Amino acid sequence: MGGGLPVAFAMWAACILRGMKKFFAIPAFSLLCLAMVTAMAPARLVAQADKPAAEKPAIPPAVTPTADKSTLPPLPAEAHAQQSIQLNGKPLHYTVTVGALPVRDKEGHEAGQVVVTAYTVEGENRPVTFALNGGPGAASVYLNLGAIGPKHMNGGNEGDSPSDAPTMTDNQGTWLDFTDLVFIDPVGTGFSRSTTTEEQAKKLFYSTTPDIEYLSRVIYDWLVKNGRLGSRKYLIGESYGGFRGPRITFYLQSQLGVALNGLVLVSPYLNPSQDDDGDLSPLPWMMTLPAITAANLERKGKLTPEAMADVVAYTRGEYATTLLKGRSDPAATEKMIARVTEMTGLDPAFVKFSGGRIETGAYLREAHREQGKLSSVYDSNVTSFDPFPFAPEQRSGDPILAGIVAPLTTAMVDFVTRTVGWKVDARYNALSYDVNRLWDRGEDLRHGAVPELRQAVSADPKLRVMIVHGWNDLSCPFMGSVLTADQMPVMGDPTRVSVREYSGGHMFYTREASRLALRKDALEMIAKH
Repeated sequence: MGGGLPVAFAMWAACILRGMKKFFAIPAFSLLCLAMVTAMAPARLVAQADKPAAEKPAIPPAVTPTADKSTLPPLPAEAHAQQSIQLNGKPLHYTVTVGALPVRDKEGHEAGQVVVTAYTVEGENRPVTFALNGGPGAASVYLNLGAIGPKHMNGGNEGDSPSDAPTMTDNQGTWLDFTDLVFIDPVGTGFSRSTTTEEQAKKLFYSTTPDIEYLSRVIYDWLVKNGRLGSRKYLIGESYGGFRGPRITFYLQSQLGVALNGLVLVSPYLNPSQDDDGDLSPLPWMMTLPAITAANLERKGKLTPEAMADVVAYTRGEYATTLLKGRSDPAATEKMIARVTEMTGLDPAFVKFSGGRIETGAYLREAHREQGKLSSVYDSNVTSFDPFPFAPEQRSGDPILAGIVAPLTTAMVDFVTRTVGWKVDARYNALSYDVNRLWDRGEDLRHGAVPELRQAVSADPKLRVMIVHGWNDLSCPFMGSVLTADQMPVMGDPTRVSVREYSGGHMFYTREASRLALRKDALEMIAKH
């Protein structure tokens, strides 16, 4: 992953933990706290594979070099391919298009190019769904090849290896039969890129509000270019893409004059300040206990919606009130510790000395310690061997993240360049450390996306929002969204904003049953319009 990153990556894996309060959620996958990681590594220019091999004159020592974006090979023209899959025993024929849309600054000068992969099916009155992952720094390949695209690559589950040859199969969980799909790679991810200076790119692309504004414009431009402004329109965003989702929806609605019909937020990073001040507030521990309990129930073969309903009821009831009582009620605390020990399956001494407050980082090392393994923050039932079992803190990467980036990159690059024929001379970034390093972590991020979610729902009485999670996810726990949604006022139909959970973790769609359940729920939502 680049010089200087192995140790830094390990530190990132440690600071991803719930004890660190200011973090980013990713795609799929998180680059939480990656700023700390990359601060340890020397600043790097664009990878040499992205540049022509021409020699450049020597630069005097007093001059600071900057990347000359004009020397990058041009991105190719749009490429198209006709494909088909077997879906529910029937052929589904579609066109895949890969191409780039320009992004311009306020003066109209091109400042970047956003690569879009679109799947379209012939037919009247078809909806269109735009898809974004998170990071910041993640390409949309996770939702594309993992969740809702017509092809699926298996990965991210227990026992999967990064060196496994990527195998593409017809995705029975695809949404393509009931909506066209447009996957957007933000600037700096996938093959998308900035064509301006790094300093200018930070202002235009790598900051919370500018990110929302230019991605909204990309959606607008695609709709205009393809004559689809009149179509029903939906947006799906995962992790930090779930943070983007409500803000993009409200910006399109209020600033660009484009109203979305529905929004699907996958494992969203909605409310960044929700887990602040665990010394006083019970909220941080209320958010993680249900996910830890779900993983234990799954290991025992007892994970059911009914069992999780009891877990949620206890968490927001007796558990919360006991934490608030603190030392004023020792008997209640002792009873709570015994209950948490039973729920989580953890060592009684570990739970006792944690005060019934299970810190995520400690839990990920504790849950499978007897097997010498680490748990993933994205799904604690996905593990890898701990290469530093006696270190005081985790020093290696997350088991899921370490195993999925390579096969996804291989599969997507092969699909784009060989299958579709979009011959590009550039590096593909499924997960960009540079984007996350450059990201502006200001107060705008801490503001979250819930105010925009409320305003978008208020402004459009027909807008529907579906928030979906895997039970085992500790990077963006489902309980956070349950608490957030329950504090929203009822605006008309109370089912317009719903929270649903599935077996699995942050990328629950890697499990076929959960991917099929997501497809069913999305089809029902779209059918309401």
